Amino acid sequence: MVIVFVVLVLAVFGGLHWYVWRRMVRDTTARPGTARRVGTALVVGGPFLMFAAIASERGGAPFWLQQVLAWPGFLWMAFSLYLLLALLVGEVVRPLLRRVLEQRPTPAVEPVGVREDAPVRTRVPDLEAESTSQTQSSSGSETGTGAETGAGAESGAKPGSAETPEPAATGPSRRLFVSRVVGGAAAAAAVGTVGYGTYGVLRGPKVKRVTVPLAKLPRSAHGYRIAVVSDVHLGPVLGRGFAQKVVDTINSTQPDLIAVVGDLVDGSVKDLGPAAAPLAQLKARHGSFFVTGNHEYFSGAEEWVARVRELGLRPLENARTELADFDLAGVNDVAGEDEGQGPDFVKALGDRDRSRACVLLAHQPVQIHDSVDHGVDLQLSGHTHGGQLWPGNLIADQANPTLAGLERYGDTQLYVSRGAGAWGPPTRVGAPSDITVVELASRQA
Repeated sequence: MVIVFVVLVLAVFGGLHWYVWRRMVRDTTARPGTARRVGTALVVGGPFLMFAAIASERGGAPFWLQQVLAWPGFLWMAFSLYLLLALLVGEVVRPLLRRVLEQRPTPAVEPVGVREDAPVRTRVPDLEAESTSQTQSSSGSETGTGAETGAGAESGAKPGSAETPEPAATGPSRRLFVSRVVGGAAAAAAVGTVGYGTYGVLRGPKVKRVTVPLAKLPRSAHGYRIAVVSDVHLGPVLGRGFAQKVVDTINSTQPDLIAVVGDLVDGSVKDLGPAAAPLAQLKARHGSFFVTGNHEYFSGAEEWVARVRELGLRPLENARTELADFDLAGVNDVAGEDEGQGPDFVKALGDRDRSRACVLLAHQPVQIHDSVDHGVDLQLSGHTHGGQLWPGNLIADQANPTLAGLERYGDTQLYVSRGAGAWGPPTRVGAPSDITVVELASRQA
């Protein structure tokens, strides 16, 4: 069954790239040549680099190789998506543009070198010369032939005839012209979209502020600020410099508590330990806390839990801590179930005093149903990236109870951050990255 699924996916993927090649390469070139060969190499090489980038990251290839493959491979993933979407829009524009061109009058091509009012010169035979030529046939034939040849060479046409020169070439055909216009516009749209989306990620996340009222929160905790950061995805693309931007942004909000809710890294401690070092600079009145995401289990979760503890963060592995005004709990990500380290709500919440407000850190929004069952007041999550690349949000919205933002489920509220970084392409379209300051509000105030 898995093999059939993989074959089907590869067939669809190959068919889409064949369509891109046809529209962007074959239809925009008049004949085989250098341009077509270069275009074909790009359309074939792009997917190869993309799969190589994914395989090298998941397979634990040397980190330098991951970095070499990541930028072109992952950017092709985003570029090919928006190139394909732009070409599909172009299918609507293409016949309209062709119809406009067909309605334009074609300029007439006038004969060059022949005037209608010019006198027509005819050759009048010389009777005397003709008589002489009959008696001196051999000599006259040679002389006549030479004369006619000379006349023909001088006039550029046979005697008694008017030859119209062929019109000059008028450029590429309408079909070729339309293909080049649509293909060029599609490529420009894709480059612009990916370029702007990549710039938005690399400049760092922006701060978003949300107020969440909690019925059980005491008046003394009114205005308590939790900086929520998820999905940083440090890896072969986003490294130490990006981590420093995230840390500086968090510290600028002067939070009371920092919650890192999973997917901090995409790689091993050996490769990414230096990239994560700026996390030691996080500052909050009541400290920084961490729970695992699914990508930690792709990267060596136990080693990363130990590493973030060394950096000054407190991991909450199915655990709870009682702060002065509310309980703070955390559960492992569901991806840990394959390693016997999955979420355990009973261990984290089973014996707590339900008269106190409870805030739970859980990477995936799908864990909200367990939170409702255990009387959690607020769950803080990430994982979705808000869809990251439109129209991926349509798929992510179907797979998660909440895509982004704040929603209520019974007596439990769920806040989902779009995340600070990006997985795969360092690009976001329609889902800007954020660090959210959640301000708790007491209804008793």
